[in-house]
Amino acid sequence: MLVEPGGKAPSCIAFATCTTEYPMVLRLPRHLRFDHARKYVWFAHARQQQARYFDFSEAGLFHRFGGDRHCGRGKAASWNELRRNGGRERSGGFQLRLTMERKWKGAVIGCGFFGRIQSEAWQRMDDVEIVAACDADIVRARAVAAHAYESVEELLREEEQLDFVDIATRPDSHLDLFRLTSARGIPTICQKPMAASLAEAIEMASLAESSATRLMMHENWRWQPWFRAAKVMIDAGAIGKPVGYYFRTRQRDGLGPCPYPNQPYFREMPRLLIHETLIHHMDTARFLFGNITSVYAHARRHNAIIQGEDRALVTLVHESEVDGLIDGHRFLNPEPAGPAMGDAWLDGEDAALHINAAGDLSMKGEQVWKAPPAEGYKGDSVFAVQRHFIDCLASGAAFETGAREYLASFAASEAAYLSIAEHREIAMSELLPK
Repeated sequence: MLVEPGGKAPSCIAFATCTTEYPMVLRLPRHLRFDHARKYVWFAHARQQQARYFDFSEAGLFHRFGGDRHCGRGKAASWNELRRNGGRERSGGFQLRLTMERKWKGAVIGCGFFGRIQSEAWQRMDDVEIVAACDADIVRARAVAAHAYESVEELLREEEQLDFVDIATRPDSHLDLFRLTSARGIPTICQKPMAASLAEAIEMASLAESSATRLMMHENWRWQPWFRAAKVMIDAGAIGKPVGYYFRTRQRDGLGPCPYPNQPYFREMPRLLIHETLIHHMDTARFLFGNITSVYAHARRHNAIIQGEDRALVTLVHESEVDGLIDGHRFLNPEPAGPAMGDAWLDGEDAALHINAAGDLSMKGEQVWKAPPAEGYKGDSVFAVQRHFIDCLASGAAFETGAREYLASFAASEAAYLSIAEHREIAMSELLPK
């Protein structure tokens, strides 16, 4: 039994366990009623002996305080409020996971267009600190972190206390960079596309497992709030049994003598639209409807300035017997203008769910969900996926897009290119035997 200051017995019994240095797990008995005012629970950090207590009373939400020899109060009004704030019901009581106040120290490798977007999202997380950055352009690295490097090896040698690394470089560098971070056992989040080839992607997933290094692919599309809302509605039966879908992708930045101004290296990529853009939709289709069984694709180059394809149609079939079409090019802006970079139709036996380019959802001619305002990239999906990464590091939970799991999405894009080359439908089992 834990006690209050001065040796006074607490007004309730609680059990606290510490599975790692951070976090704490606090178990409260089910009979404890939160409408009883001022139920004090004391516990101490197993290593640092930091005394904490929480005041559970009938008003307010649970929150954390703390510090060396500092007592803080948190409040919770009900079981439901505890559940919303991270708790889980268990037989005989309620388990609430409490994270000791700490900063997750990270480094960003690659400070170009998208690296800066990811860095901005990290800066908005109170429990994350980007302590170092690396880029071939040292000025760009200095704009992200005080400790700036041009060499990844030097960064990893000098920054010994990293909790994670964020790789935001071109896909042909991902395997080599992950070899460096996995050699040090540093948890890593890595931008998509996963790698330059399926063989390299498989090697990354195998290396993560053999080195016991956590690796998550930064696939933010499925974290766009309109797709999360659509998933909830589909799973709840709003459209009936799913039948098919259609993703239409549009953005006017692929024409003229200087296409893709934000990421000009796109112009030299031998694989472009499917590899860099439509992979998002393949992964989102898997998120919504389950694993893909076969792929058929057609692609061509429209803008002669570039090396890769910039127009594509990809047909997918899923294990769930849902099939869909992804229609992509970057020659026109969607209408209405918005962050969704196109629109989508998700058909079921009972209704069709439409997502417009603003991110709003409609069904049977009526709006059923409106996209909330967001300050970040495409519904703040970059923040959401990075928040998921940190939360999984803290809890030990599996990543939604862990390296082995994400191979199925990456392999679908590889199947599309094989289909284009051989003019046939490609079974996923040809690329990823079970």
